[in-house]
Amino acid sequence: MKVARLAAATDFDGWRTAARALMLNGVAAEDVEWVVGNAASLLEDPALLAAPSPGSSRFTVPKQFIALAQDAILHRDSQRFGLLYRLLWRLRGEPRLLSVATDEDVTRARNMQKAVARDIHKMHAYVRFRESREPEGAVYVAWFEPSHHIVAAAAPFFVRRFASMRWSILTPDASAYWDGAALHMGPGASRANAPDGDALETLWRSYYKSIFNPARLKVATMQSQMPRKYWGNLPEAALIPELIAKSSARTLGMIAADATVQRRRVTKYEPKPVAAPVDTIDALRRHAAECRACPLYEHATQTVFGEGPTPGAVMFVGEQPGDQEDLAGRPFVGPAGKIFERALSAAGIARDAVYVTNAVKHFKYEARGKRRLHKTPAQREIEACRPWLEQEIMLVEPKLIVAMGATAAHAVLGKVTPIEANRGRFLRVSETTQVLVTVHPSYLLRVPVEQHENEYARFVDDLRMVESWIARQ
Repeated sequence: MKVARLAAATDFDGWRTAARALMLNGVAAEDVEWVVGNAASLLEDPALLAAPSPGSSRFTVPKQFIALAQDAILHRDSQRFGLLYRLLWRLRGEPRLLSVATDEDVTRARNMQKAVARDIHKMHAYVRFRESREPEGAVYVAWFEPSHHIVAAAAPFFVRRFASMRWSILTPDASAYWDGAALHMGPGASRANAPDGDALETLWRSYYKSIFNPARLKVATMQSQMPRKYWGNLPEAALIPELIAKSSARTLGMIAADATVQRRRVTKYEPKPVAAPVDTIDALRRHAAECRACPLYEHATQTVFGEGPTPGAVMFVGEQPGDQEDLAGRPFVGPAGKIFERALSAAGIARDAVYVTNAVKHFKYEARGKRRLHKTPAQREIEACRPWLEQEIMLVEPKLIVAMGATAAHAVLGKVTPIEANRGRFLRVSETTQVLVTVHPSYLLRVPVEQHENEYARFVDDLRMVESWIARQ
């Protein structure tokens, strides 16, 4: 009998190292005892596991098994190490074992994996932080009792969500602490180490009570999704019995009450931009600077209008100005603009030979600290800017319009237009004008690195179609 000793209950690397040595030494699953930490074993051989013999063959396992083992090893079942090694031992002779859904070992391991995933989800949903004042400032502390060994696996979620505050999550098995820069793992703690409440809990309970909808209450479903074992950590749980008891009476009261009459929404925005017919782009640009047809003008620096030769044979239409365009007052001068110019050059098109504009003339964004992050224009914002685009088209008189991105295609064609389904085709919209649909250059900033080169090449190919069209005129 061989004894494999692991450093901790979640020591996957130690399990993998031991399992590999056991496999290469030909030790069957039933001949291994798995021990965690300093636990005693009457069967332990004082000698370490023997090194694999020089003639031992190498072996590989499916990536699917590695993922399964990494998850299942977090389960609390004391037999998990032996189960996983038994699966590994069997995989050597049954390479398709994991696809056999009726196999008892596979089913048991899959169920462990699912239980761990559910436990991680419960931890994400039911951890409640309470403020604790310390000399160096506020620290937010939560107590949680997971069913399995999931603290290290679940903690990165809280790092992403609460990156700006210092917090600790205490559990009986392990603790996680985020100091604002790095995540630290520590030993388990007791419930007494966590605060019982803080000043915000009264406010939170009032909010929870106000949003509780008795008409949608299903007690059995609620208890299956939020088991009672978590109630002790939830400030709102003290209200649940009372809310359940009064739900029927509140529901009847809601039914008997008069219907709420929706108040008419009054907007201060003019339904259409004020722009009299003009005969030059400069005059149209001056009119557009006073546009108040939608709320975007309130936060944008300025209207960003098109530029290029008028009349012109080719017009490129993008979505909306970005952060740098909003500050400069010119289209396509930011990161997407640099990609656009590089692709134009690769396709043999001079930027100053084409007219470049956007479907929406103001920058729509969401403030994140000092940064302004792009937001996709809404339908009514596209419609509010449509008269400006229509008059630009009338003055530029393009024979070919290149719509870059879904918003531009929607604005030019007047309907939702899937990009990939229409990309690379000349669509005739009038006797004198065609439309070519392609991606927006900003799309190339978002694709994964490994796809960038291929997607950029496709974009250049679309622009080469434009260059070929120009050459035929």
